[in-house]
Amino acid sequence: MSKVCQVTGKRPITGNNVSHSHRKTRRRFLPNLHYHRFWVESEKRFVRLRLTAAGMRIIDKKGIDSVLDELRARGEKI
Repeated sequence: MSKVCQVTGKRPITGNNVSHSHRKTRRRFLPNLHYHRFWVESEKRFVRLRLTAAGMRIIDKKGIDSVLDELRARGEKI
């Protein structure tokens, strides 16, 4: 399964592990993903989303209904 936030679109990025002697080896920085169930009052059901902590804050700010409208406009199946 891909490690992508459904709300923000954040995905893994790459960088370097840097040792004390400044040797560099490649690594991945993964997003802080969680599964979370949200109750959607307008649909009388729970919606399960895979999102980052930042995505949860966006839902707190905008509301679950407006975020779901944006996801559906993007063509994502919920």
